[in-house]
Amino acid sequence: MTEHPGETPLTTPRVWVEFDDPATEGQRLRCDLTWLTSSWTCIFGAGCEGIYADRPDDGCCTLGAHFTDQDDVDRVRRIVKDLGEDEWELHPGSTKVSAWTEREDGERKTKVVDGACIFLNRPGFPAGAGCALHQHAMLTGVEPHTVKPDVCWQLPIRRTYRTIEVPDGSSYLEISIGEYDRRGWGPGGHDLDWYCSGNPAAHVGADPVYISERGGLIELMGAEAYEELARRCEAHLAAVAALRGSRGPSGRRSAEPQGRALLPLLVHPATIEAQRRRR
Repeated sequence: MTEHPGETPLTTPRVWVEFDDPATEGQRLRCDLTWLTSSWTCIFGAGCEGIYADRPDDGCCTLGAHFTDQDDVDRVRRIVKDLGEDEWELHPGSTKVSAWTEREDGERKTKVVDGACIFLNRPGFPAGAGCALHQHAMLTGVEPHTVKPDVCWQLPIRRTYRTIEVPDGSSYLEISIGEYDRRGWGPGGHDLDWYCSGNPAAHVGADPVYISERGGLIELMGAEAYEELARRCEAHLAAVAALRGSRGPSGRRSAEPQGRALLPLLVHPATIEAQRRRR
């Protein structure tokens, strides 16, 4: 597997937690605590190098966004009707879906214009660089996941499904919530010049992911399941804090836990490296 210097190896150990979905019988959540308690945050415009070196101002918006279904298209279509040229630099002059989407390998996606997504405002635009949809959400005080394509607001959280067959003949639907690392992009993910989820440069958030991405996580797993997740994240962070505050052989409290080898399992390595750089 391709290694990317400075980034967390894709095969790094993780702590996962499983629990029944309190709202839906026959479903079980499987969540990556290592990721969800990490200090990752989006650093677009604040150190993000972009997925391609020759387009550092694009972030991860170079390729355009593939839509998951018609509901996904309809969500964006409703917002497009409210976007004026003062908010959207590349406004096509029409709000018809065909004006801002295109087909790629038979699948609908946002158009790519001048090398990046049609919704990406470029540096120098009076309303500011960045996603016009995201900026509209911030301006109107709504959650970004209510206005952006699924793949955009979920990244870098990844939700996957699989059916688990139990030896007693029963089965259940497993919903996994974890890190959308390079592999989530398919084979081409290994060729990206830069990527944020495992990069210490992006692990500088004031809050852990389960808090900073609360709105999106509730959308992905439901409010009741999110509350169960939050309880487990808090317990996990408490365990990490206890380890970090453990007393060494001299009786002094150490900045690092005695069981250093446990840390890559308990704490995202990119978060550990970001903390080391700040010290």
